Amino acid sequence: MREKNLVVIGGGASGFFCAINAASLTENLKVTILEKQSKVLQKVKVSGGGRCNITHQYMLSSQFIKNYPRGKNLLKKSLQNLSSEATMNWFREKGVDLKTEDDGRVFPTSNQSQSIIDCLLHACEENNIDVKLKHEVISIIPTNGSFTLQLKTGSTIVANYVMLACGGFQTQLQYDWLKNLGHTIVNPVPSLFTFNIPNHPLRELMGISIENAIVKVNETSLVDQGALLITHWGFSGPAVLRLSAWGAKLLSEEKYNFSISINWLGKPEHEIRSEWNTIRNTLKGQLIGSKNPFELPQRLWLYLIASVKINEQIKWSELPSKQQNQLIHALSASTYIVIGKTTFKEEFVTCGGIALEEVDTQTMESKLHSNLFFGGEILDVDGITGGFNFQHAWASGYSAALAIAQKNKI
Repeated sequence: MREKNLVVIGGGASGFFCAINAASLTENLKVTILEKQSKVLQKVKVSGGGRCNITHQYMLSSQFIKNYPRGKNLLKKSLQNLSSEATMNWFREKGVDLKTEDDGRVFPTSNQSQSIIDCLLHACEENNIDVKLKHEVISIIPTNGSFTLQLKTGSTIVANYVMLACGGFQTQLQYDWLKNLGHTIVNPVPSLFTFNIPNHPLRELMGISIENAIVKVNETSLVDQGALLITHWGFSGPAVLRLSAWGAKLLSEEKYNFSISINWLGKPEHEIRSEWNTIRNTLKGQLIGSKNPFELPQRLWLYLIASVKINEQIKWSELPSKQQNQLIHALSASTYIVIGKTTFKEEFVTCGGIALEEVDTQTMESKLHSNLFFGGEILDVDGITGGFNFQHAWASGYSAALAIAQKNKI
């Protein structure tokens, strides 16, 4: 059989996974990865604070896909090809020890993303995959079932199969080099970002984290509960990042100017009120500033009582009913005006990209061009934090590899 070739455009997680598995699953296939930068797997390197959260612990597909604001129907198919459990087994078989943390995130036991990078690079060497750096593709021209790739250097490459795994772009303009393929591009907007509250005094509490807050975007149905972090620019942490993903398009339309309410205690206001008299009677002789009954960080507690003009030196029994109500409201529904966002650089993700209606969700193959495949973030798929975006990268890359291997046997 005449040797055919697969060119993967993009040296990230999905591109590497497709290349490695396509090469290992079929003979007579020359595989090349083209990366326009001087390094590969850069997102793998920095993700998870440099630890690389490769996936989330195994759960039923119906539960797993609930962690994707966009792309559920595609994930239903790709996870059949490669579940998170299968992903973990793949890396373990390659010699990478893994651990699952209490919140379900999966990391290499080494706590070093380099363990994952070394594994992928070694697998490339084993499968004779050619990785070419500083090779930027500026156009893809379909030619009778194959493709001519034009490089920025002026040279061309002819490929039997092409896998587009070059990540998500931040603007429509950055997709222009793909226009001649005829695919619809869903307008890209950031999906994981933190909330800014410029000049707000709460920022002076930077570094404080709350384990179980409820954050709601006012006048919308967007709400999330979980860990919240106060930063020097505003709010971050899992609860905020998840909200930013679910509300990516809506918050973009609002130009990132909106208001949020924070329930610092993670319980309904009526429940706080029902407990209040018991708390007040128990602590009646103690100073309100020195005795915090809610296990909030002390600096935050003092900030909240000051925000409703309560003197921290008064006793619990002396708290006027008006200020008591104001404090309960501050604990359960403090309002903050968000003006702008800050990209969560380690986990930068966009929603938008190649419209899924034009992609075979089982194989990741273009419905417009045979032998053209997509993987990872270039597709209009994005997940919340916790390893879900990487799982999409592995699963979509593996699905494309299976399809390419099958085609190459025919």
